[in-house]
Amino acid sequence: MVFAYYNRLTRAQQRIYRLSDEISSIEMLAITTLGPLVEKMARVLQDEDRRKTEAACQEIVSALADSLKIHPVRVEVMAMRPSRSWGELHGLYTPKHAGRHARITVWMRTAKRRQVVAFRTFLRTLIHEFCHHLDYEFLALPESFHTNGFYRRESSLVHQMMRNHRG
Repeated sequence: MVFAYYNRLTRAQQRIYRLSDEISSIEMLAITTLGPLVEKMARVLQDEDRRKTEAACQEIVSALADSLKIHPVRVEVMAMRPSRSWGELHGLYTPKHAGRHARITVWMRTAKRRQVVAFRTFLRTLIHEFCHHLDYEFLALPESFHTNGFYRRESSLVHQMMRNHRG
């Protein structure tokens, strides 16, 4: 099954889309060592400390990138989600470009209620954006599309990371 936008893609993009869709998981042998980092992120997010949350997210993403031997990605945690008529932006991935490192931006507060995002939602958003980085750096795909395979890879990583989470 393909998403509706597939038909608007060029043939080359459709080929990339199909390649992405075929990959359903990325097994992380060392992912259990991330448990303390995930627990730390849950604590500092709950404490509503943006700087400490950003540092904890950076530790997680750096550990994932190191274990896969891919280029690092910088993490920025911003306070309030941007919102427009289409809804709220949860996260954003910016690929490396013109000498600049790739960047993941996530927001820790909802726009409407200004509440701290639930831990699982926040972690899923962080890993979703990291999966875009994986598409470029680990899978060497020229583009990163939201395919069923992409969402399965995201779920696989989150499930592996949450295996030992107590919350």
